[in-house]
Amino acid sequence: MAEMQPIARSTSPAGHVLGHKLDSIPFSRYHLMLIAVLSLVGFVDGYDLVMTGSLLVLANQPLHLTPDQIRFLAIASTMMIVVVGFIASAISDHYSRKTIMLIGVAGLTFFTLLLTLVQTGEQLIVVRLLTGLAGGFAVFAPFPIAAELMPAQHRRTFAAVYEMALACSFALLPFVGFLLAGNPNAFRLMALPGGLAFFVVPAMIYFLIPESPRWYLRRGDTAVAVDTVNRVIRQAGNRVPALTPATLGSNAQMVREELPPYRALFRRGQLRWTAIGISSYVFCGTAFFLISVLLPKALVDQGAAVSLSFGVSTLVFTASIPGKGFTGFLMEVIGRRWTIFYALAGSLPGLFLMMMAHRAGPYATAMMIAGALMTGFTTLSAATAFRIYLAEQFPTALRGRGHAFGESTGRVFSGVLAPFLMEPHTGSATIFFGTILVVVAVGAFIPLLFGRETVGQLETVTEGAPAPA
Repeated sequence: MAEMQPIARSTSPAGHVLGHKLDSIPFSRYHLMLIAVLSLVGFVDGYDLVMTGSLLVLANQPLHLTPDQIRFLAIASTMMIVVVGFIASAISDHYSRKTIMLIGVAGLTFFTLLLTLVQTGEQLIVVRLLTGLAGGFAVFAPFPIAAELMPAQHRRTFAAVYEMALACSFALLPFVGFLLAGNPNAFRLMALPGGLAFFVVPAMIYFLIPESPRWYLRRGDTAVAVDTVNRVIRQAGNRVPALTPATLGSNAQMVREELPPYRALFRRGQLRWTAIGISSYVFCGTAFFLISVLLPKALVDQGAAVSLSFGVSTLVFTASIPGKGFTGFLMEVIGRRWTIFYALAGSLPGLFLMMMAHRAGPYATAMMIAGALMTGFTTLSAATAFRIYLAEQFPTALRGRGHAFGESTGRVFSGVLAPFLMEPHTGSATIFFGTILVVVAVGAFIPLLFGRETVGQLETVTEGAPAPA
């Protein structure tokens, strides 16, 4: 870990003591509540943002979308997420992460509700741009928040449940599309549940999710940080002694500790881990975005019925629900890096089956379904590991900015460029599925060859050896 220390030295021994205290709190119903609320946030985020793939099919005829509108619609929300994500990455460690998530979720659900009112392709694109604008603040916040609130050994629990909630929303969307296929108002009816969450989810975030004590400590709000830790201890059943300011020692920061500059993400000692986190996101994310955004359209372009395309999409994401749970279990057994390798390399047979299904004659549908189930259980389940892996590449002073910057940069390639470049080629099974196959084959080896393992207390992993208590 010596390579991290040029940036790590800004962390006080008090930070290590506070981190150890948070990690020592036994898992409880309170932690389950935090996981449940953040996972609901993930479900809503996933439902509202990944609606693009269904919109490409369901809104095409009712709104008379042109080919150029379809191509731009495929990347509109993700493109804005990337733009705003860079803004969020610049402010995340300076301002409340909880507030950023709250504003983002409120805007995301409100603009999704506006989908029920659109009448033209231009209006649809504008609303999706606004949805991505809000989503840029919403999608990056849960993982840094959870990484700093959950005990180290239970971050995998959060990651697995959160990603399973995402997978449920991804599976629900094409299933709803399947049920509504043929209804001219299908895309409006699909948007209604995600939009109505505007009246529920922001309030739950405000009242039930605490701010990170680590974030308070770095700002010099030692008393508030201690009070927040003790509130978590009480809510978790008072099974460990309360934290006192004296416990933090004479080195507790009584004044605001200056954050390292944004360029610290690229300094010697940190640049390698920033690059590893981004590259992991790029390869895993490219497979996800090509499937989530373009798979229904690709299957229709390759000759499948609309109902079958939504059915296969439902199956691939349904398979990712248990897959993400298994990935969450596996990442603590064999580590983050080997789990990412398993998830990507393990999908190669499934992707090959999907690529070759059109040549299987009467067995084409069975081969496509088998490949979809295998791919969903593996590659689409990789996010459980790689998003926690990304958050753990950065010290506390850089984690909010680093995670948002990493996801935003990764989405430039995986969520914007990849779908934009592949949309004209969805009619070719060899090009579409073959590209995904090559991407995951390369990406499986990146963390394994160039990364490091990051299991452990955040301060130990990213900020040097902990000071003695």
